[in-house]
Amino acid sequence: MNIIAIKGRLVKDPELRLTQSGISTCTITVAVDRYYKKDGEQTADFFDCVFWRQGADFISKYFTKGKEIIVHGEMQSRKYQDKEGNNRIVWEIQNCKAEFCGSKSELGNNTHVVNKQQYSEPQFPDFQDIGDITDGDLPF
Repeated sequence: MNIIAIKGRLVKDPELRLTQSGISTCTITVAVDRYYKKDGEQTADFFDCVFWRQGADFISKYFTKGKEIIVHGEMQSRKYQDKEGNNRIVWEIQNCKAEFCGSKSELGNNTHVVNKQQYSEPQFPDFQDIGDITDGDLPF
């Protein structure tokens, strides 16, 4: 089973590109904080994530550097030769799905990403908000 899920912040703005066949692809780098070290300095791991088609368009439109994101997908390796002819291996999260996270002020509205598509929260016209309730106000 190859499943990975990470939560972190974008290191830079998404990079949207088109393949030669016209398919959208978007690459992001997500910084994921580690636990603090003994000396008190916080460290992070950096993950490259690749989105395709509508997911790529959505990520490039709604995410920017510093935004918090949850990404899940498959960890995959890719081999290539650099300009000097050295063999290199890159690890990326592919077949990604993403979700907003963070405060509402960061999000700006009530939309979420599920399975690479944007959905709005359903509206219930007959629903009445009962406000904040403390445990003493509950009937049980």
